Amino acid sequence: MAVSISVNYEGGLRCQATHGPSQNQLLTDAPVDNHGKGESFSPTDLVATALATCMATVIGIKAQQKGYDLPGMKVSVEKHMSEDSPRRIVRLPITIEIPLPESHPDRKVLEATALGCPVHHSVHPDIDKPVKFIWSGT
Repeated sequence: MAVSISVNYEGGLRCQATHGPSQNQLLTDAPVDNHGKGESFSPTDLVATALATCMATVIGIKAQQKGYDLPGMKVSVEKHMSEDSPRRIVRLPITIEIPLPESHPDRKVLEATALGCPVHHSVHPDIDKPVKFIWSGT
């Protein structure tokens, strides 16, 4: 299934993207270190955001299939850009905090599910994507 996303360049290195099915909109802005104002997500920030939200979403789907929910799960990602040319993302370290005990019977399944998310498989293999899981439940 294809999803249409339209982008309107507003000038000043800012774009407005519209998600076709829902008509929700978001703004992007060039980052300060690349001629922009940094007032919103940059396009490369969205790549990092897509990875983090995809991992959280597929973990949530797997938990739902197993009959529970994971409110309070937290995922953080840091985007590291190259210092040489061409400008590109070189590292996306991710931390996933799951509010379940480390001894939870679905631990391995949930970790494998996160690593199997579509964005993780879509991001170029040269990008370092270390994942740290924190099991914070009691």
